[in-house]
Amino acid sequence: MKKIFCFSIVALVFNFSMLGQNWETNFNKAKEEASKTNHDIVLVFQGSDWCGPCMKLEKEIWSSPEFQKLAKDRFVMLKADFPRRKANKLSDEQAAQNAKLAEMYNEQGFFPLVVVLNSSGKVLGKMGYEKLSPKSYYNKLISFDPSL
Repeated sequence: MKKIFCFSIVALVFNFSMLGQNWETNFNKAKEEASKTNHDIVLVFQGSDWCGPCMKLEKEIWSSPEFQKLAKDRFVMLKADFPRRKANKLSDEQAAQNAKLAEMYNEQGFFPLVVVLNSSGKVLGKMGYEKLSPKSYYNKLISFDPSL
């Protein structure tokens, strides 16, 4: 009985870990993956520990199994986080890369800002937090790609 219970727990944990959104944090790797898979890039500028709408977007859209299922075969997800708490401090290299991405794609400093890019880094569209269902949010993101 103990073995069955332990196996069930391990299987449950494994299944939940498979549901997680696969986030890239390196822009060059994201472009490379997008080129290989013919996917667009969803670049998310967020303040994970201070921006209320960013946290809502994480909870309502990015963390939803429905969005994750839809996005996995369509987007390379790229996160540019700008945390403020010392405990969440990024490496100097990651902070510099995120700042460079902000110079290129978020000059006005909006949070959250979601930028849809093609595999070469060309902007297809931008949006922020909107109170939508995961499917509606996904549909809005794919509407930016004129090749669909």
